[in-house]
Formats: sequence, C-alpha cells, structure tokens
Amino acid sequence: MTNIAPIILFTYKRAAHTKRCIESLKQSPLAQKSVLYIFSDGAKERADLADVLAVRAYLKSITGFKEVIIEECEQNRGLADSVIYGVSKVLNKHGRAIVLEDDLTLSPYFLTYMNEALDMYENVEEVININSHVLSSPMTFNDNFLISFANSWGWATWKRGWAYFENDASKLLTQIKEQGREREFDLGYHFTRMLKEQSEGKINSWAIRWNASLFVNRKLSLNAGKPLVTNGGFGAGATHCNTPNLFSVKLYTDELHPQMITPVEEDKEMRNKLCKTYMIRTSYTNKLRVAIFSKLKQIFT
Repeated sequence: MTNIAPIILFTYKRAAHTKRCIESLKQSPLAQKSVLYIFSDGAKERADLADVLAVRAYLKSITGFKEVIIEECEQNRGLADSVIYGVSKVLNKHGRAIVLEDDLTLSPYFLTYMNEALDMYENVEEVININSHVLSSPMTFNDNFLISFANSWGWATWKRGWAYFENDASKLLTQIKEQGREREFDLGYHFTRMLKEQSEGKINSWAIRWNASLFVNRKLSLNAGKPLVTNGGFGAGATHCNTPNLFSVKLYTDELHPQMITPVEEDKEMRNKLCKTYMIRTSYTNKLRVAIFSKLKQIFT
C-alpha cells in the first residue's frame, strides 16, 4: 500500500456504539498507521447533551492510531450535513478517505481491503466508490464485483469521486426519470421514493444523494462480496429504523482482497442478485418475522 487512507468517523450520542466501532477498528494492523478524524455532532436538544458529552469524554481517551483529530461541533448539524462537511474537508486535504459511522463494527481485514482497493482503482475513472457491506442472501455473491450502487455502511472514495456528489435531490430525481431508470435505481427497495422525499424536504439523507449521484453518472462501486462491516445501530434509539436486526449480517472475519475486474462494467448478474436480496430482506413477511423473533428474544432473555 502506497498511501494509507485517513479514516473519518461520525459520532453523536451513543458512547457504547462508538466504543464498539473503535475497538473493532483497532483489531486491524493498519490502525496504527492510520490518521483518524472524528466529527462529533452537537446536541439536537437539551435532553441529548449528557449523552453527547459522554461520547466526547470517551473520544479523548482513544489511542492506537497514528493520530486522532477530533472536531466538536457546538451546534447540531445532523448526520447528512456532518457527512457532507467532514468528507469534503478530509478529501480536500488527503485526496482519499474511508468513511464510517458510529454504529458500525468492522472486520479485522476491513482496513486492508479498503486501502488495497483505493490503491488498485485510484486511476480507474469509471470506479468512484468502494463498498464493504453486502446483505446476507440465499444467493452467492462473487468476492468482488462492480455495481452502480453506493452503500453508506463502511465506504471509501477519492476526491475525484466525491466531485460527482450532487446536493440537489430534485435535479437527481429529474435525471433518473428522464433516463427512465426509476425501477433500476430502486434495486428491489424504495430508493426512488427516498430521493423524492429528500427533494420534498421530508428526509435529510446524504446517502441517497450519493447513491443517486453515482447512478445518474453511470459510475461504479467496487463491492466486497462478503460483509466486512455490520450495522448494529437499528432498534431502540435509532434515528431512521427501529426494527432491530432487519439488515443484520454475519461479519466476515477472514482475509478478503480486492481484485482488478475487467472489463470495467457493471456485473448484471450481481445486480440482479442484490435486487432480489433487497426484495427478500425488506418484504413484509421478513419484517414480521424479524419483529416476532426480536420480541421473543426480549421475553426469554
């Protein structure tokens, strides 16, 4: 690896989640060679202040990285504005970055995979993003594949890639409709609806805009075909989804390395499999199954 990428971590008020994320990161031998930028958002309301301060107290104790740079925001930016601000700031300085949120747990080989991928695809113009998460599925994914889709859970990009980020959701939605690609963009989920809600001010998501920005420009992500990251942030206290384990996966903890894929084009078979996986995982039947299982687990534990 010629250039170890800085890590960006966004935190708010969940100290236990943040600590779990940091401890998993420190399992990687590359952690000690990595600069860690942490953006700590301010309290949205007075009731959150104690939790925000608890997170900040923990942040000041973090060791095990080349350098830890903490930026505390006095006001509440919200996740979307925090990510756009923080990613832009770090990329402008370093040219590449690995991006995390506080509710993620990483494989010991996560940093190795991401840094190798950033090196390998640095000058491949068609690829502007690296995904490290994939949903568990009854279908089998290739260890590495190219897809026009950006996953927000454990990702990386370059300054040249982030230059495609379009802040205006209405503009992105218009382009997708003009291209007649709404169903393709949905990928078995409801991403077009999310983009519409973003354009109407009903939600505030940087991720749907990043995904759409990549999609309308027909750019690609290199996707790890095994989950190198899990999201433990769903359930009680979550901002966007309170159904625990809806998107749970078993973390892949063996070595996984990126591969240079040629020709550099989307793998239609993998896209179709991912589309079917989203349809299965987000179906009403599966949501009901997950909710019942979670309730039974609460009762008997």
